[in-house]
Amino acid sequence: MNDTLATAATGSKRTMTLNMGPQHPSTHGVLRILLELDGETIVKAAPDIGFLHTGIEKECEVKTYQQVVPLTDRVDYLANLSNNLCYVLAVEKLLGMEIPQRAQWMRVMLTELTRISSHLVWLGTHAIDIGAMSVFLYCFREREDLLRIFEMFSGQRMMTSYFRVGGLALDAPRGWDKVVRKFINEFPSKVDQYENLLTANPIWMQRTKGVGHVALEDLIDIGVTGPMIRAAGMPWDIRKSEPYSSYEQFQFHVPTQKESDVFARYLVRVAEMRESANIVVQALDGMPEGPWQADAPHVVLPEREKMKTQMESLIYHFKIITEGFSVPAGQVYQAIEAPRGELGYYVVSDGTAKPYRVHMRTPSFGNLMAMPHMLEGRLLADSIASLGSLDFVLGDVDR
Repeated sequence: MNDTLATAATGSKRTMTLNMGPQHPSTHGVLRILLELDGETIVKAAPDIGFLHTGIEKECEVKTYQQVVPLTDRVDYLANLSNNLCYVLAVEKLLGMEIPQRAQWMRVMLTELTRISSHLVWLGTHAIDIGAMSVFLYCFREREDLLRIFEMFSGQRMMTSYFRVGGLALDAPRGWDKVVRKFINEFPSKVDQYENLLTANPIWMQRTKGVGHVALEDLIDIGVTGPMIRAAGMPWDIRKSEPYSSYEQFQFHVPTQKESDVFARYLVRVAEMRESANIVVQALDGMPEGPWQADAPHVVLPEREKMKTQMESLIYHFKIITEGFSVPAGQVYQAIEAPRGELGYYVVSDGTAKPYRVHMRTPSFGNLMAMPHMLEGRLLADSIASLGSLDFVLGDVDR
């Protein structure tokens, strides 16, 4: 915590104002929290955001639709493929484009691997915040395997930009199914290791059970989504309620708990990793054959061999690269279930090759609003465990 301290007289009591952050390891990014303390009890907690503001939403207005994809990678940099997917689904909805089944299933598989990767980062950092060192090392062991899979598909470990308007950037590489299957077959045993270390651990339970409780009604009022609201007993998951990209063809459960505390959020996210692994297995077993991008020569870049040998393909390639492609005028909102909750992209087209407006409804921003409800009236010692259970990413908040 920073050294900035102040005292203020409030009636007969004296409180202390303390800065937590913005450079603090347990705020998981550049977040400043202004804490007012009465002894060790938090009287008031006010988040101060904006330290990581990138202007990405405004930047989208000067890029072609395809050029926006790399920007979405950097909104939530722990779940970049989720942002890729949400954005391209919105643009494809404006275009009225039908995406081949193989591309849809590949998107589902990779976004579920992204969910596992994101939850691994959350669990590892959350555990080390509370003092469990070994879990951090184990989680990042599996995350490294996932980053290698993403690199195998896209050539990049994190900022993949692999989903494109019309399908995928590239066809799946040779041998991808063996690598993914090897990882996903071994992964459930790794989750068993995490749970053996934590779930029945008396120190872990003491630090998490009954800590950071927020009532379901309050979570709904302030717009909290994702594992946070499912840990309060509400089985809301956009993959089930408003299926997209062929999710209706997959069988999976929506894990819930009722306690709405730090421990319940831990249980929900661990269960979600198991469900994501189940979805990946289904995608591997039933992956459709066929094209990996739509038959839309005015939007999708032609194959390189055709571009080099056919004049029409060369012209399309040149025009898409230099000018982009026009999208019919209109507006659309597309939501998906990202690792942190509801992720939505509102895209407005004026009929040109560049978006008129792109606005992102990011889950971390809404979930962070629960912080005062979780901290006020609680002890300072419980603040780190409560904050960690929110699983926010500051790029997702500030964008």
